[in-house]
Amino acid sequence: MSSVSMPTDYLYSGDHEWIDNDAAEPGDTVRVGITHVAADQLGDIVYVDLPDVGTEVEAGEAFGEVESTKSVSDIFAPVSGEVVAINEDLGDDAGLINSDPYGDGWLYEVRISDLGDLMDQGTYASENDSEA
Repeated sequence: MSSVSMPTDYLYSGDHEWIDNDAAEPGDTVRVGITHVAADQLGDIVYVDLPDVGTEVEAGEAFGEVESTKSVSDIFAPVSGEVVAINEDLGDDAGLINSDPYGDGWLYEVRISDLGDLMDQGTYASENDSEA
């Protein structure tokens, strides 16, 4: 298990994604990423397929893929909305998701139209036997 500390001011999905604002509301723009739990399960991430800017994503729906040395996994949108930016750095170094999943390893920014089914850090950590 990773020794990464989970931010307490983020919200988390059951599919192991996060948004970086626990007070987010429709109209807000948030960053989205995958948790250290998902990154640890995947192993060394070598490639990420992200949606194009302008794409509408829907909470709970797959919108891209993360490829690791072990497998390929879908990434699910934690919130609905329009993608307004993607993390271009991941094209050169997808391993940022492993080394800094809550910082430099973010995936994309989305302008929220609807919040998905999200939980706070304590609930996510207890459901995934992860230390906060």
